Amino acid sequence: MEKASPKQYKSAVMRFRSRHFFLYTVDILTVLMASVLVYLFFFEGNSSFGDWMIHSAFLALSMLVARIIAGVYVFVWRYAGAANYLALCVADVLGGVAFYVIERLIIDRLPNVSKLLFFEMVLVAMISLLATIFIRLIYQTCRSHRIHKAIGNWFRRILGRELKESAARPIREKKRIAIIGAGQRGVLLADSLKSDPNAQYVPYCFFDHDTQKVGNTLRGLKIYPVDGSTIRRIRDLPIQEIVIAIHDLTPEQKLELFEFYEKTSLKVRIYDVPSMEERDSHKRIRDIKIEDLLFRDTISVTDVNLKKAYSDKVVMITGGGGSIGSEICRQVAKLSPRKLIILDIYENNVYDIQQELQRTYGEKLNLVCEIASIRDAEKIEKVFLKHRPEVVFHAAAHKHVPLMEDCCDEAIKNNVFGTFNVANAAEKAGVGKFIMISTDKAVNPTNIMGATKRLCEMIIQSKKDSTTDFAAVRFGNVLGSNGSVIPLFMRQIENGGPVTITDKRIVRYFMTIPEASQLVMQAGASAAKGEIYVLDMGKPMKILALAENMIRLAGLKPYEDIDIQEVGLRPGEKLYEELLMKTEELDKTDNEKIFIERDRKLTREELNEKLQTVNQALVTGDADTIRKAMMAVVPTYHDADSVNRDAIHAEEMRVARSGEVVLQ
Repeated sequence: MEKASPKQYKSAVMRFRSRHFFLYTVDILTVLMASVLVYLFFFEGNSSFGDWMIHSAFLALSMLVARIIAGVYVFVWRYAGAANYLALCVADVLGGVAFYVIERLIIDRLPNVSKLLFFEMVLVAMISLLATIFIRLIYQTCRSHRIHKAIGNWFRRILGRELKESAARPIREKKRIAIIGAGQRGVLLADSLKSDPNAQYVPYCFFDHDTQKVGNTLRGLKIYPVDGSTIRRIRDLPIQEIVIAIHDLTPEQKLELFEFYEKTSLKVRIYDVPSMEERDSHKRIRDIKIEDLLFRDTISVTDVNLKKAYSDKVVMITGGGGSIGSEICRQVAKLSPRKLIILDIYENNVYDIQQELQRTYGEKLNLVCEIASIRDAEKIEKVFLKHRPEVVFHAAAHKHVPLMEDCCDEAIKNNVFGTFNVANAAEKAGVGKFIMISTDKAVNPTNIMGATKRLCEMIIQSKKDSTTDFAAVRFGNVLGSNGSVIPLFMRQIENGGPVTITDKRIVRYFMTIPEASQLVMQAGASAAKGEIYVLDMGKPMKILALAENMIRLAGLKPYEDIDIQEVGLRPGEKLYEELLMKTEELDKTDNEKIFIERDRKLTREELNEKLQTVNQALVTGDADTIRKAMMAVVPTYHDADSVNRDAIHAEEMRVARSGEVVLQ
């Protein structure tokens, strides 16, 4: 953000001071005028006018000081709410008490000054408070409806002056919106839009399910029902966009609302409630993101033990420049580690996350970056012995399925033997906890990438007797990560299509990058002895539905504006992602969304035999030999074609029994 110049700063201070001086003057005059009116209409003759005004001056001063102490003059009264007016009332009560003390201790002892009765004091204070509230309400109403500008323009027209300001700046036409939800959130949005002349939207009406609200007006806006005629009514009304402003919607409800209102062919947006202190809350109107429409609730991962696990600790993240690794860096940085070490082979990604964290935390964060390959055992060991990390998150890996099918030897060298190097270095350096990032593709893998990750899990499990607590975290596809379908679909939509999917029948489980990182953090806090943590991923999503929704979110129509084409399964790709959650084979944790897989752990000798078998295959350089070796050491690794044929047959049998229509 650009800093203000000394001249601009001085100007802002002068405006601030002049505004306060104006309010002080108005409030003092209000008290004095109220006092004069009370004297003239109720108590004239009880005391001299001069004595009365002496009392009034002390009352005005007491109330002014109380309001200053209560912070009344720092409120932006244009946006004032009930809390602001309540603070004003409390301040005046305190000011009245202070005046009473001053009255009895000082004023009553002044010679030739008549005493003021308690009832007289209360009456003046009450009338002045009512007048002050009234003045502020008038101001707030004028600002909300821009009456002050209308009055100013009227005077200018009378004086025959041209509105140079209006002529010089073109008036921006505002978009008329329908607000879905006439509750607290919808009212907050309507008020915010009405009070800001620079807002790009203007509320036109509400739509709500509540029959008690339907037909009434709220904030001057009519409330229409949500029924079978809603779509037709919206098309008939001069509405240009639709904004959903309903509290606590589940992803299923958001999807239902989006699909319902997008039938109007209008842009559908959503409104996030700002904090109580935030101004211009209408700026929280945003486009609906695909994350909003996931077929599951947001995973809630407790952070009760996170601060204890990572604060004041030396934490290392391998692959710290990647999608998951960089987010773990952000999460760890919030917990004030003693040192944060980012290790990665790709310097550009490391530079990006380094600059981001330095901008955010500056010298408060002890940040170290190491450029190194996990395949270099000697360099990795030196780095570990140099920094002596207490917690390690191992996110470095080759993850792209089709590329690893073509380069299976590189997948094994990096994923398997790279993980072996990092795990051994962690043991030698006395690391307390080591958490490896795994994948759902390690479950009954049908590709080299998944098989290598399963073998990495075996490496972790074989170290159950180590002084270091090893664990792995297994989860599904991550929205928005490098190589995921979301960025691909977005680029294809921006380029006018077509959107390409491998197969219309494909089903996948999704989670967001922050959720995945939080799960990893939680697992790291309780990691112990070769455990594999598995996340309950919720309901699966069809890739076809994902593509269709993304096209609609862009304001386009699938198959009309943007076509969707099927290009066939890629090498090693599963048609149906297997369900991770077989609860009879899992143990529960304190978090209901996180489970521990029950699996036999290999001994170190058994693991070494497997690694030796794979290494001998690598020496040959033959892809078929390498795949056969991987199938020998990972018994659950099977050919993708045969697995997909069996899955299709099983699905067809299930559909035939249920009477459903098979999607071709």
